[in-house]
Amino acid sequence: MIGPVDGGSSLDGLNAELEGSLVRLEPLDARHEAGLVEASRDPVIWKWLLLPGAPPTPAAIAGWLEQSLTDSAAGRECAFATIWRATGRVIGSTRFMALRPEHRGLEIGWTWLESASWGTGANVEAKLLMLDHAFGRVGCIRVEFKTDARNERSRAALGALPASFEGILRNHMVMPYGLRDSAYYSVIPDDWPAVRANLRDRLERAAARHS
Repeated sequence: MIGPVDGGSSLDGLNAELEGSLVRLEPLDARHEAGLVEASRDPVIWKWLLLPGAPPTPAAIAGWLEQSLTDSAAGRECAFATIWRATGRVIGSTRFMALRPEHRGLEIGWTWLESASWGTGANVEAKLLMLDHAFGRVGCIRVEFKTDARNERSRAALGALPASFEGILRNHMVMPYGLRDSAYYSVIPDDWPAVRANLRDRLERAAARHS
């Protein structure tokens, strides 16, 4: 658990498998590689992550996976494969990152899903599982999110949590497609009960639509 602010801390338990009704978040492993390659094929996924219109090659996914496993093993991040429970199929990935155990904070990011899973409730439940883990089991006092300020889809999704918009950091990152201004959002413990209730309601409605 993330310890008290004034004491020693660790991230033990952060990489636990998280299971919901629709999706399961499994700590990323080499066995997920083939599924990640298959899930990554639609260019629309990568508009704000890599070169617009250019899905990663299998070799690029292999390199990304290797780096993700290295960072997770070193305790710098905690990456997951997102699994559709009904079929056991890999549909994307997400992670805890920017870990700040001394301040009991972290970021949820590097989230992507195959486009066929958009609107199914998969992302809603993944966020619910991760936020519940961060606040309920790990003891975080801040969970943050960032996205390209021009990424309207991502910003709308963060607003719908609802996460609090904190502002834009200009020229914040150099991306393959150019300079990026980053829009920052956060959820803190005071927000969490309302966010949890909203996510649960949205998940129920999504499940009803696809039942």
